[in-house]
Amino acid sequence: MAPFFFLLLFFAIVSAATPPTAHNFAPFFIISQDGHVHRLVGEEIIPASLDPTTHVDSKDIIYSSEHNLSARIYFPNNTNRNQKLPLVVYFHGGAFIFENAFSLTYHTYMNTLVSQAKIIAVSVDYRRAPEDPIPAAHEDSWTALKWVASHANGRGPEDWLKTYADFQKVILSGDSAGGNIAHHMGIRQGQEKLEGINIDGICLLFPYFWGSAPIPGEPYAPEYWTTIIDELWRIARPDTSGLDDPIINPVADPKLSSLGCNRLLVFVAQLDLLRGRGLYYVTKLKESGWKGDAKVSEIMGETHVFHLLNPSSLHAIRMLKTTVDFIHGKDYP
Repeated sequence: MAPFFFLLLFFAIVSAATPPTAHNFAPFFIISQDGHVHRLVGEEIIPASLDPTTHVDSKDIIYSSEHNLSARIYFPNNTNRNQKLPLVVYFHGGAFIFENAFSLTYHTYMNTLVSQAKIIAVSVDYRRAPEDPIPAAHEDSWTALKWVASHANGRGPEDWLKTYADFQKVILSGDSAGGNIAHHMGIRQGQEKLEGINIDGICLLFPYFWGSAPIPGEPYAPEYWTTIIDELWRIARPDTSGLDDPIINPVADPKLSSLGCNRLLVFVAQLDLLRGRGLYYVTKLKESGWKGDAKVSEIMGETHVFHLLNPSSLHAIRMLKTTVDFIHGKDYP
């Protein structure tokens, strides 16, 4: 997997040189003129297992029989089994089009996060566009969150959740498109309030937000990038009203102030195309009347989802520590 938005210019140029394709976003995906989607990254499936390095165990469960959708549950074997653990519900990235919850990238990240934070985690797989356009991914994710909530108060079929998860300390998280989903799950929880769970916080990693009008802090030639992202967004949601659709532009959502948590942490990267949108989102959330505490952690000299591409780097290690501190309600930058 390569830095998604960092390489948009590359595959925009390639697209112009390959007329047989309808959309060329190589090295991530290509859509042929006949509509066939060729996903070039994140298609491998790593089996659930006990990881010998982190001592984290995992297993897959079906949360939607209607669409045959699964999630992967992670449990840290080297922890005190007599205590309840915070529960992280995680949504993977990939522009709503590529990657999956069981790829090497996300399986590795979740093993590391669960080991370091000593948490239970549920990593959600969802239907992808364009075969299943937005809002399918968001509806699937809400179905998964409802399935998780069904285990509160000792109910539900999954023993790991019933026995070890603290449903008063639920964290929603995700990167890129998954960060977008995590935000919208927070909005929906703020309005519908699933019984038995408390969303203690939301942690967004380089969230995939945009809008039609340029904002301060965006890169040079914003009109060019808006054209590229507009194409990408319309692949994922063909019936969209545009780049001010509240799903891609949350600050245009009149429900913004109903975000259903008290704590929010947003990671942005200095060299990320989406940096300005993440900062703008936090500013507008604070201005909306939302009563929670929102913070930004900016990583200098890095680009989009760098922590997945180079997880052993110093910045990625520091970012992981900040994430762990946030999950446990400790002070963090």
